[in-house]
Parts: sequence; structure tokens; C-alpha cells
Amino acid sequence: MKLLRLLVLLIAVLAAAAAGAALWWVNHPLTLAQPSVELSIEPGATPRTIANDWVAAGVRTSPTLLYEWFRWSRQARNIRAGSYEISGSTTPRQLLDKMVRGDETLAFVRLIEGWTFKQFREALAKADALKPTTLTMTDEQVMEALGHPGMPPEGRFFPDTYAYSRGASDLAVLRRAHHAMQQRLEEAWAERRPDTPLRTPDDLLTLASIVEKETGHGADRGKVAAVFLNRLRIGMALQTDPTVIYGLGSDFDGNLRRADLQRDTPYNTYTRAGLPPTPIAMPGKASLAAVIRPDATKALYFVSRGDGTSEFSETLTQHNRAVDRYQRGKR
Repeated sequence: MKLLRLLVLLIAVLAAAAAGAALWWVNHPLTLAQPSVELSIEPGATPRTIANDWVAAGVRTSPTLLYEWFRWSRQARNIRAGSYEISGSTTPRQLLDKMVRGDETLAFVRLIEGWTFKQFREALAKADALKPTTLTMTDEQVMEALGHPGMPPEGRFFPDTYAYSRGASDLAVLRRAHHAMQQRLEEAWAERRPDTPLRTPDDLLTLASIVEKETGHGADRGKVAAVFLNRLRIGMALQTDPTVIYGLGSDFDGNLRRADLQRDTPYNTYTRAGLPPTPIAMPGKASLAAVIRPDATKALYFVSRGDGTSEFSETLTQHNRAVDRYQRGKR
């Protein structure tokens, strides 16, 4: 009986020691191969795979021990997919808590108002830790992958700053930006005035993209939009240089010449009436709002003053005077 009691006591002591050691381990900072370790956990990854992947990424501990901690905590099934980063002060308990909370390490990409789809794709290709899923796709294939086959991509993505998990696909950012623009466009179109000359939300998007490219000073945006809307109402050509430049594509060398204004393309608003066939850039929220709620003005013309602002005129005579003053240096 004494031997049995001694054995039971020994087992109890060993169990207590093991529990104490385990408690110490889960609350002691992990040793890392470098100052910080990153890991992207894919949806469906098992706790054992996650433990093995952390060790492979640079956590210097036993993968079996890490897995057993996940399992013993009864939180293993609550680990969320995502991108995570830990430092040398992170304990096994904190590591598990981070994954259960979904406390991901995020990266960011900023899309600028007035960018073309080409510029958008270039920014995605350079974005930090963003998987280039669409790198070899054509524009048409990108739109098909987004579920919108046959839709021209220009102007269809909302310029904003987008956060994403490190290792996420660029297609996910594209999908969010496309959805955001659709939402913004629907909201703006719902607020249109009854007398607008625009017939469809696409017309709104196209004109907003022109306003975005033509506005040098934010306070002028409502007047710039009004000028183009006034022209559309009376059937006057829009005569806007940014559409001509867009239509020239790679042929544009940075200097817009008179011959370029006379060169007919679907985007030349000097040679063709009405709106161009698609947007020419990504308009921001302010440009969408300006087209829907333009300033109250009868102006049909505007010219740059050379300081980012514009001079607006109701008649051609007034406009010519403004051109002489601000463009030709006459007083």
C-alpha cells in the first residue's frame, strides 16, 4: 500500500510539474528565427498544418507541442484564415488569441482619382504582398473573372485606399473596388435631377470621368460639370482635351496639337457629338456628386487661369476674351 501511495504521489507530482511547465511555455515568448515572422493561413487549413507552417516560417519550437496547445485549448477550430505577423515578444497564448480573433496583418494600396485602368493595374502589380493573380490576364479576361464579361473596365473601379491581407489576390481588391463604384454610382444616379440630359448611369459615370480629368481646383468642379451638362442640353460638342488624349492612347507624346484635335477617334469630342463611348478614367465621389448636383450657371465655356482655377463664360465673346487674357497674355 505504501508503494502504491508513493507511486500515486509521484504521478501527481510529475503531472503538476508537467502542468506547470506547460503553463510556463504557453505564457513565455516564442523564439523566432528573425525579428518577426509572417504566415498566411489558407481557408480550410488544419490546426496541425498551421502549427507546422508556423515552425517552417521561423518559429523555433516543436510543431507537435504547438499543435497540442492549439488542440488542448479547445480553440483550434476557431482559428481564422488570414495573414498574421508576430514579433519576438509573442507567446503561444497570444499567437493563438491573434488567430482566433482574426487579428490580421494588413497591407494597403491606394487608387487615385483620375487614374486609368492601366494605371490601376500597374499599382496593383507593385502593391506590397498582393498576389498577382491577374498579371497575365487581358483587361477583358479580368472583367470576365469579375463576373462582368464584355464590360469595358475603364472607370468601373472606385478610387480609394483598400486594405487587404498579405498574400491576398489582386482579384479580391479589384472585386471590392468594382463593387464600391457600382454602389456609389447607384447612389448618385438615384439623386439625379429630372431635367438631367443624362440617360443612364453609364452616362453619369462617363461624364464624371471627364469632370475628374478637367478639374484643376476642387471648388470649380460643380461649374465644370455644369458647363458640360449645358452643352449636352443644347447639342453642343463637349470639346474636351482629355477625351482626345485618351483616344490617342500611346500615340500621345505629351503635347496636344491642332492636328490631334482634328484626328477623328471615338473619343474625339471635337469631331463627334455627345459623350464618348466609355469613361476615360476613375472618377471620385466628388466628381460623381458634381455631375448630379452641378452649380447653377449658364456657362458654356471655361479656360484655365494658369493657377489651377478656371474662368467661366456664358458667351463665346466672353470666352475669347478670357483666352486672350489667360492663355495668350493679352490684357
